[in-house]
Amino acid sequence: MIDFCGLRLAHPIVNGSGTFDAIAARRAFGDALLEAFPFSAFVSKTITLRPRAGNPPPRLWETPAGLINSIGLPNRGLHGYLEHDLPELAALPVPLITNVMGSTEAEVAELVDTVGSRPEVSAIELNVSCPNVKTGLDIGADPGSLASLVRAVRPLTRTPLIVKLTPNTADVAAVAVAAERAGADAVSLVNTLRAMALAPGAGAPWLGGGTGGLSGPAIRAVALAQVAAVAREVSIPVVGMGGITCAAHAQDLLSAGATLVAVGTESFRNPGVGSCIASTLKSLQKGGRPSTCVNESEPQVEVDVNSPD
Repeated sequence: MIDFCGLRLAHPIVNGSGTFDAIAARRAFGDALLEAFPFSAFVSKTITLRPRAGNPPPRLWETPAGLINSIGLPNRGLHGYLEHDLPELAALPVPLITNVMGSTEAEVAELVDTVGSRPEVSAIELNVSCPNVKTGLDIGADPGSLASLVRAVRPLTRTPLIVKLTPNTADVAAVAVAAERAGADAVSLVNTLRAMALAPGAGAPWLGGGTGGLSGPAIRAVALAQVAAVAREVSIPVVGMGGITCAAHAQDLLSAGATLVAVGTESFRNPGVGSCIASTLKSLQKGGRPSTCVNESEPQVEVDVNSPD
């Protein structure tokens, strides 16, 4: 068992926010999903105060070693989440971590205050990739802005607060330290890297949102470096993610200082990969043979149960 911010987790593998739709998966697989849930905790897609339709299509572009997404955080909004999604997510056999994002400090405060009062929610993850109107930077790229936000919302709930850091900053460790000093219980990283794809022969952006976030194996080395840099500077738990496809990759992040490892893009290929990584990781930690990291296991279904942010 792993102690993470007071939560007792069966193993260190969780999902990245927005990369596994547990509600759709249960519709597809029924209660069998509950009996063999692939993660030790479930992180919801990002919830905003008001409903969002997301970005116009096209929304996805596959790169040689990754995926660029410009989904745009579609969601029902806070009240829709509480009414429709939360009851279903609360039925999962693992702790629920709700990811929230606001465009102003007041919006984030309302989200944290409301979500943090719900007993079904075991922890809150703050998505701080929203631009700060005063600095023009992502809140998560500016230590001062992030510290101010965390200090403002920390008194509103006793629920553990995880700050999801952006990799699009000059010094991610400094931002992590600012979050810790302001009261964060944990940090998670890396989020996607800002990226663009051009339409073949047109010279114009392919994605409907113009740019998007790059994930998958292409960012694994960046994730490892940033997780190691943050883990050296903070004493709170670190959730590492970025390009994980097998247990050996997960072990690398754990060795770099992560407490938990989140799997994201790989769940598109194999919705059950979280379980495969967790079981293989357990074998590795007992002295088993290293994984080749080609395929942890072959996909068992041809069903899309993912909904990336």
